[in-house]
Amino acid sequence: MALHLLYESASGYSLFLAHGLDEIGQNTEAVRNSVSDLNRFGKVVKLAAFHPFESALDALNQCNSVSEGQWVMTDELRSFLELNLPKVKEGKKPKFSLGVAEPKIGSHIFEETKIPCQSNEFVLELLRGVRLHFDRFIKDLKPGDLEKAQLGLGHSYSRAKVKFNVNRVDNMVIQAIFLLDTLDKDINSFSMRVREWYSWHFPELVKIVNDNYLYAKVAKFIENKSDLSEEKIPGLTDILGDEDKAKEIVEAAKASMGQDLSPIDLINVQQFAQRVMDLAEYRKKLYEYLVTKMNDIAPNLASLIGEVVGARLISHAGSLTNLAKCPSSTLQILGAEKALFRALKTKGNTPKYGLIFHSSFIGRASARNKGRMARYLANKCSIASRIDCFAESSTTVFGEKLREQVEERLEFYDKGIAPRKNIDVMKAAIENTQNNDKEMDVDKATSEASAKKSKKKSTDDATEDGEPMAEDKPTAATNGDASEEPKTEKKKKKKEKRKLVEEEEVQAVKKNSNGVNGVSAEDGTAKKKKKKKSKGEDGEEDLAAAASEGKKKKKIKV
Repeated sequence: MALHLLYESASGYSLFLAHGLDEIGQNTEAVRNSVSDLNRFGKVVKLAAFHPFESALDALNQCNSVSEGQWVMTDELRSFLELNLPKVKEGKKPKFSLGVAEPKIGSHIFEETKIPCQSNEFVLELLRGVRLHFDRFIKDLKPGDLEKAQLGLGHSYSRAKVKFNVNRVDNMVIQAIFLLDTLDKDINSFSMRVREWYSWHFPELVKIVNDNYLYAKVAKFIENKSDLSEEKIPGLTDILGDEDKAKEIVEAAKASMGQDLSPIDLINVQQFAQRVMDLAEYRKKLYEYLVTKMNDIAPNLASLIGEVVGARLISHAGSLTNLAKCPSSTLQILGAEKALFRALKTKGNTPKYGLIFHSSFIGRASARNKGRMARYLANKCSIASRIDCFAESSTTVFGEKLREQVEERLEFYDKGIAPRKNIDVMKAAIENTQNNDKEMDVDKATSEASAKKSKKKSTDDATEDGEPMAEDKPTAATNGDASEEPKTEKKKKKKEKRKLVEEEEVQAVKKNSNGVNGVSAEDGTAKKKKKKKSKGEDGEEDLAAAASEGKKKKKIKV
């Protein structure tokens, strides 16, 4: 049985034919020894066909289709194999086989073309030899061309993968929540250092001002306690928001037990306090950024459990896709892996919750129902994460409905009020989303209509300010908007009908002008009466005119 080898390189697809396999035998060690020697390997394996790629983009598409995750045979590869391999007859065993490096793509080739494929150690060793001596098999290939093609394809393939990760903006959420946690730690440690440092000068201020950010702000404002007087009370009230505290600080500064600091020490304290304030303000901005990102990426998860807890779950899972793949039992104990494995090792009780414990729902539940609440909340979080990950349009309707379900479950545990069924809640959420979509479509239609009206007004103003209307009419007819077309068409139709009626009447008058004068006079009066009639009686006028014409003809004949 003949063995063909399919080798995918950066420059194109190539097909090799292996000779003399019966003499050598399918011994991988013998093949492995003969691979390094081109003279021995060239007698066994020979190039049968080569199909170069058209461009770097084509090479990237072929690489993506053949690479891990898809394993799809492209049309080019199929035509290449069918053209260069013997045809497989139905009902007969083929006298050849195709050796491939990956079994999955081999099975796909067999399903599509019925070409028998094999992938084993023997085939892999032969392909290793082909890869080693590939530049020698193709004569027209210049030295260095293959390396350039491999380098370019490698860069484009990796760049495409990186771009895919960049488009998945949950990476930004992961980095933001990590930075938020580190900022919290740093701000706490730095603010403690400010308190300790400034307490040598003004120890009574620690008991009056508890907040770290406000303490740093007050320390920077006071500077030297000996200079503090009642004149600075309005400034302190602006910072603290409480006039009583400001007066208390001034009174405490008069009888303070702290030591005096030199101007250089005070400057250093003020600079450090300013750094702490800047960090605290940056932390607020970062939190706002995280909230907006979570509302864009996972709106349902954020509305259900909160932005910070949702971001921590995403960062711990690695991505929103990984979190959506997790079952609710795994999501429930995310962040408590050490406790879980310790409990499994010691055969103790497994943890009931992990990062989900920081949700307000767990804190509101009683000690008896915390585990139940955590399990139910994890279930709803897994649903919300899957909706956020795989839904085409982002909406918070599902997250709000899931939050209502969790609230109802809390009331059920506390008061015994039966909650709604999940099917009913999801149906209501789907109806709300459909109604929102319809409203969005209506808003778009109205906005487009208003835009068209504004365009019409602008064109009318231009005609008024420009040349005479007689000259502008043909241009308006050719370049007019879609909103103006139906009105102008109706007017044109009415004008055409009137013209036709008048022409018919004029022709009848001309025909009968050589006849009886009484009849023509009657026709003239009839014309005046017809003109006075309403526009809706145009059809009746046509019939009356036709009848009058018939009578006139009869009279003329007589």
